[in-house]
Amino acid sequence: MNWNGKRIFLTGASSGIGEALARAFAGKGAVIGLLARRGELLDRLKNDCERLGGTARVFAVDVTDGDAVQKAVDEFLHEFEHIDVAIANAGIGGNNAETRDLNPLAVKKVIDINLLGAVNTVHAVLPGMKRRNSGHIVAISSLAGFRGLPKSAAYSASKAGMTAFFESVRLDVKHSGIDVTIIQPGFIKTPLTAGRAAKMPFLMDLDDAVPLFVRAIERRKKFAAFPWQLATIVRAGKIMPAWLYDRIAGKARYRE
Repeated sequence: MNWNGKRIFLTGASSGIGEALARAFAGKGAVIGLLARRGELLDRLKNDCERLGGTARVFAVDVTDGDAVQKAVDEFLHEFEHIDVAIANAGIGGNNAETRDLNPLAVKKVIDINLLGAVNTVHAVLPGMKRRNSGHIVAISSLAGFRGLPKSAAYSASKAGMTAFFESVRLDVKHSGIDVTIIQPGFIKTPLTAGRAAKMPFLMDLDDAVPLFVRAIERRKKFAAFPWQLATIVRAGKIMPAWLYDRIAGKARYRE
């Protein structure tokens, strides 16, 4: 796929998967709207993207602020006219004591960022895509959304909700010339997974994972899940009876 001049709007761009995707698409000549809360990191990333051959604009915005997300999208559209691909990537893991103890405000924070932040993104970009009868919306969900995982109630719920939301959106826009891709990665070495003492199964280096994200987007796949080993195990868990799933999943310690 020729990405030169393609317009991409990317949330959660300042670190981890978002930062890596920005660099990858910039190296292919894309025009990228970089949205995240941390302005200093975005400014550095903008400079890197332009050195790589892309064009970048920075929006230091909290994805939970729907009005601010809308304003950022409108500013991007004012300059670049349309968005070819919108990637809803912003997310947090909620791997802290308050969230594991199911403190309502802590759980709400995870859901607000991971799920409602994605809703804000879709709400902002979808009308323009519908007017053009063209566009591609990408959700960076997670294998953790297939079934509930230990010490991950908020995160699993947010990603399960995200997957269901984008699948519904895909059905709603299938006759509008708009594609929806849901990407469900496993464990990837990013700030989100850093600092854990427990071993994470099939942990991928970010450099190895990024081509899989790009390939799924280029092929406009409806679903993409990787690494294949963990995706196979998780899919098997989806159809396990509850007693067997509880016995196996209950032994997991990767959140510790």
